[in-house]
Amino acid sequence: MAGHIPEEKVDEIRQSTDIVDIIGDYVELKKQGRNYFGLCPFHGESTPSFSVSADKQIFHCFGCGKGGNVYTFLMEMEGFNFIQAIKQLAGQAQIDLPEEASQEDSSQISTESQSILEAHQWLAKLYHHMLLNSKEGQDAYQYLIDRGFSEETIKKYQIGYSPNSKEFVVTFLEKKGFHPQTMVKAGLLNANDQGEYADRFRGRLIFPLRNHLGKTVAFAGRSLGHQEPKYLNSPETELFQKNRLLYNFDLARAAIRKQKSVILFEGYVDVISADQAGVHNVVGTMGTSISSSQANLLKRYVDQVIICYDGDQPGVEAAVKAGRLLKNTGCQTFVARVPDGLDPDDFIQKHGGDRFKKEVLDTSDTFIAFIMSYLRRDYNLQLEGDRIAYIEKILQEVALLDRAVEREHYLNELASEFQMSVDTLKEEVHHIRGKNTVKQDNKDQNRYTNRTSQYSIQNKLLPAFHNAERKLIAYMLRDPFIAEKVQEELGGAFNISDHQVIVTYLYAYYEDGNQSDVSQFVEKLDDPALKNLVIELAMAPVSEEVSDQEIHDYIFRIKAEHSDRTDIKTLEDDLKRAEQQNEPIKAAEIAMKIIERKKELKNT
Repeated sequence: MAGHIPEEKVDEIRQSTDIVDIIGDYVELKKQGRNYFGLCPFHGESTPSFSVSADKQIFHCFGCGKGGNVYTFLMEMEGFNFIQAIKQLAGQAQIDLPEEASQEDSSQISTESQSILEAHQWLAKLYHHMLLNSKEGQDAYQYLIDRGFSEETIKKYQIGYSPNSKEFVVTFLEKKGFHPQTMVKAGLLNANDQGEYADRFRGRLIFPLRNHLGKTVAFAGRSLGHQEPKYLNSPETELFQKNRLLYNFDLARAAIRKQKSVILFEGYVDVISADQAGVHNVVGTMGTSISSSQANLLKRYVDQVIICYDGDQPGVEAAVKAGRLLKNTGCQTFVARVPDGLDPDDFIQKHGGDRFKKEVLDTSDTFIAFIMSYLRRDYNLQLEGDRIAYIEKILQEVALLDRAVEREHYLNELASEFQMSVDTLKEEVHHIRGKNTVKQDNKDQNRYTNRTSQYSIQNKLLPAFHNAERKLIAYMLRDPFIAEKVQEELGGAFNISDHQVIVTYLYAYYEDGNQSDVSQFVEKLDDPALKNLVIELAMAPVSEEVSDQEIHDYIFRIKAEHSDRTDIKTLEDDLKRAEQQNEPIKAAEIAMKIIERKKELKNT
């Protein structure tokens, strides 16, 4: 049983899901033979080594070694726990889960945080109801309509209103069983020195802030009058960390995957306005500068990011920082310029969605073009010293570009503008890239990409008995009758400890009446390293039909190695006794035998 979900239900959901369809939403897959291949989403690579088997319903990367079934993939990609992955796929397959499984899995968060999460869900409903159905919410509702928000948009984003009353929300939460002190810690209530509680967001428009699973974990409140501050957000908690969440990511995920591009805004109002204008692949950083965690999340979904921040000076400065971080993450980064110092929402309200798409998004600058324009303001290009300093600064940026055609394009622009030799500029860029490569090589010693070649070499250098065990397990995973034959003749007498564990689980799996299904079998293994090894063996190329003689040869080779190792162990015990009994000549003779036996083993 997985949490509150029976194994039969877990298997039903997995069998109702095509792993190729799920992974295909994240990775561009191309069919080659029986499998599908693409660039691994878990480590950087330029040559596809990520394989998906439609027959076995598993994936494996021959570069970094990651592998698993559809649950494993979602857990790795989305940061889900097992229950969350099951729920996600159950929803897509329209399979009902047991009632007890509908509760949020609380194993990952504290009891207090679970209570806070539930309070946020109740309050989101209350605030939204008050906006649409109460007399107190009429002015707030009209304000949104006047700002161009449609009722459909208001409902989609569950925008709400908190009545201008200290006690209203306090009473509501207490009736639902939530302790006021816990709600203060959650940032939903305030408390004064007299121990009196009040709604933190009273008298404000409420924008629920959801995590990537669509659960409300915080609120942003906007004042409608002279109340200060104008914008008031929830404090950070175990559930809500601004640098880890992107506003609207849960709703925009499908559009982001489909368009393979994402528009990044600074705030939630810009996001909502753009979405209503027909631009749906939009997310926001909730007013904070983008973090490496957010940048890495976007990179898992898309290669192209368009930064669309406010057109004023702070917005431009923020775009520079965000662009550098996204470039370093590996994203193709563009910057959309909003004219006249407007923010995106103002531009959309003033000129409409079509002009926003055509004049702002469609004319986005590449990040290097944006940087060239940005840096130009710091130099007086009429002065020779400033010109040289500016050119050197731009060359540093151009040197970071991966594509040679891009580098040449911008070098030609520089050469044309400043009447310089393109060859001279190329030489300088080549020199800068050389220094950068040395630094990067030193920095990336522990990255997956540097392990890829080692991983391949390791497989080629395995001794014969090791390869025999791998081949045999690959056939056992595919055919329970072969597993039964191996169990009778060899049992658990494999020489590699990981292989011993795998076959022990496999024998039990088949004895329980299960059929050959690697995707199901790996769920029986708790150790992630063993799961990856099983997937690797299952994906290894083997013959469609295997003869009894080939299976016999593998078993013979494994037994011979086991016997040889037993012989050496016996000789080592004899050597130890001879040394203890002070028999140097006998000890020397035994030592020579051990050396010869090991030499023979090495050559087999």
